[in-house]
Amino acid sequence: MSVTETEKSQGTGITLTDAASAKVAELLKQEGDERLALRVAVRPGGCSGFSYEMFFDAETDDQDLHTSYGDVKVVVDQTSAQLLTGATLDFKDGLQGAGFSINNPNATKTCGCGSSFS
Repeated sequence: MSVTETEKSQGTGITLTDAASAKVAELLKQEGDERLALRVAVRPGGCSGFSYEMFFDAETDDQDLHTSYGDVKVVVDQTSAQLLTGATLDFKDGLQGAGFSINNPNATKTCGCGSSFS
């Protein structure tokens, strides 16, 4: 997992690896809407207390935190940013399957599916 200097988190709390940034850029290009940003959020729920949520969003709030990784814009609400501080979003594509994963140093416990934490 490599993270370049330009990809370090600048206030959103979460950092994108080169692989994650490239995959998000590819998906955004397919969407064809320049207003879209990747929104990363933490919501109550899941088997461990909190769950991650990621989706493309064209609407932002004045309180949202923004970071750009090349052509990829990332948006995080302030509450989620506190829980994502130091976290890294990665993308893996291999024989075992493809997908995004979040490595979050704030998570004290995670579930088997990897999408919820406490």
